[in-house]
Formats: sequence, structure tokens, C-alpha cells
Amino acid sequence: MLEHTLEAKKLYKSAAWRKCRAAYIIQVHGLCERCKEPGKIVHHKIHIDSRNIHDPEITLNHANLEYLCQTCHNQEHHEKYSPVRQGVAFDEEGNLIEVGEIDGTR
Repeated sequence: MLEHTLEAKKLYKSAAWRKCRAAYIIQVHGLCERCKEPGKIVHHKIHIDSRNIHDPEITLNHANLEYLCQTCHNQEHHEKYSPVRQGVAFDEEGNLIEVGEIDGTR
């Protein structure tokens, strides 16, 4: 994933990106596509990296975009691979288990 490199800054400041982003937000009515709260971030499903940053099929293609609120975007990037994500917990012995395993509803 391309963080805040010079290439990424250039892309996100470009007229093409600003136009694409604005059109996409209108298309999805300004709502997070996961929870339907007001959106904030246009997320690339295929993450932008140094190999694809100049490919408009990745960077400017509506099929590769998703409008997310801050919470859903954080879950996508920061909680996706964390052991303490939604649906898991630690039992009384400190083992990581799926939440349903605690009460047998899994």
C-alpha cells in the first residue's frame, strides 16, 4: 500500500482524482457503503501501490472504489488482521476465541 509518498500525494491532488472522487460520492449518495452512515473516505478496494499508481483502471475506476465512514475505513485498514477484531475475544485463560464459543452460540 502506498502511504503518503510523493506519487500518492500527486495522485490525490490531481484534477482527475478530485473529479472521480466527487462523482463517486454523488453516485453512492454520500453514504458509507457498509454501514450507511455519512461517508468520509473514498477507499480503493485494490490498494494503490508503486506498481499500479499510474493505472487509471485501478486509481480512477468506480468499480475499484468504495465510500466509507472513518470507522469502517479504520476497520478495513487497522483491524482486518488484528487479533482483537470484531467477532473474537479472549477467554478467561487468555486464549483467542470466536465470540460465539464463549456461550456456545457459534
